[in-house]
Amino acid sequence: FVPTEEWKEKTKNEVWYIGDTYHLAIGQGDIAVTPLQVAAWTAAIGNGGTVPVPHLVRGTIEVGGEPKPLPVADSREVGIASEYLQTVRAGMRAAVTVGSARYLADLPEGIAGKTGTAEWNDRRQPHAWFTGFAPYQNPEIVITVLVEEGGEGSSTAVPVAKEFLRWYFSQNRD
Repeated sequence: FVPTEEWKEKTKNEVWYIGDTYHLAIGQGDIAVTPLQVAAWTAAIGNGGTVPVPHLVRGTIEVGGEPKPLPVADSREVGIASEYLQTVRAGMRAAVTVGSARYLADLPEGIAGKTGTAEWNDRRQPHAWFTGFAPYQNPEIVITVLVEEGGEGSSTAVPVAKEFLRWYFSQNRD
């Protein structure tokens, strides 16, 4: 869900302020996303603009029968100029080399990512997020980690991502 001026006026009976725009730009406020949506958009940033269509199964097999593939929906283009996507990719790489996800910097594959700390309740810890792709130059994997009430993304979600990425690349390298 991405809030709009009209939605805020109708639902909350409040006007839209420039601060609402700032909050939306950094993923705060009334925006709502699932980890799968974040992963799909992260993939699009990593691969140059194609949003993949997630699917859980490739096909079915009846007892004693042959495999039957299921139709796969087409991916779609984000419609964002490649130079803008490259700027975002570079920023995500910098988050790992010098920013909030630098705990991943010692992984040899060249990770790009973004941490997040989603405030959702003023009496509870925020949700900790990390999303990223690797290797940076030729992405083959996207990872999105959400730790509900986990605190800071950099201190909670990033170590989870590192453990998984270390395992993944140890299994998938000659």
